[in-house]
Amino acid sequence: MEAAFETLRASGFAGTSARSIARSGGFNQSLIFYHFGSINELLVAALDMSSERRMTRYREVLAGIDGLPQLFDAAASLYREDAECGHTTVLAELFAAGLAVPALAAQLKVRMEPWISFTEELMRRFLGRLPISGPSDLRAVAQATLAMYLGIDLLVHADGDWSRVDTMFEVARRTGAALHPLLDGS
Repeated sequence: MEAAFETLRASGFAGTSARSIARSGGFNQSLIFYHFGSINELLVAALDMSSERRMTRYREVLAGIDGLPQLFDAAASLYREDAECGHTTVLAELFAAGLAVPALAAQLKVRMEPWISFTEELMRRFLGRLPISGPSDLRAVAQATLAMYLGIDLLVHADGDWSRVDTMFEVARRTGAALHPLLDGS
C-alpha cells in the first residue's frame, strides 16, 4: 500500500501501473493481484491507509481547540500537512480517475463519508452555539466545506499557487475571530 501511495503521488493515476508500483516497492507485481484483485482496489486501500492516518491526526490536533480562530489556524496547518505528505495529491488523482471509472467513484463516495461526518461534528461543536434562528443543515455545509477543500487543492495542483490556500484560511480565520464573541455569548 505504501508503494501504491507513493507511486500514485509521484506519477499520477495515468502513470500508476502494477509494474510501476512493484518497481517502487521492490516486489513482484503479481502480488498486487493476489492480495488486492486489481490496481484500483490497491489504490483505494492506499487511500484508506492515508485517510486513517490523517483522520487520527485531525482528531488529535482539533480535540483541544475551543475557538474558531484557533480552529482555522489548525485547519490551515493540517491542510499543509495533507499536501506535504501527499494525501491531497492522491485524493485528487483518485477523484479525477473516478470521472472515468464509475466503480472507483462509488468507492470514493463511501470513503468521504467519515470526513463528512467529522466535518459536520466539528461544525456542530463550533457553530451549533451560534444564536441563529431557523433550521440549518450542517451536513450540507460540511459537504460544501469538503468540496471547497478538494476544489482549492485542484487549483493549487494546477498552477502551484499556494496564495489561494493562504488567502482562504486567512479569510476563514478573520471570520472566525468576528464570530467568536457570539459563541461566548458576549
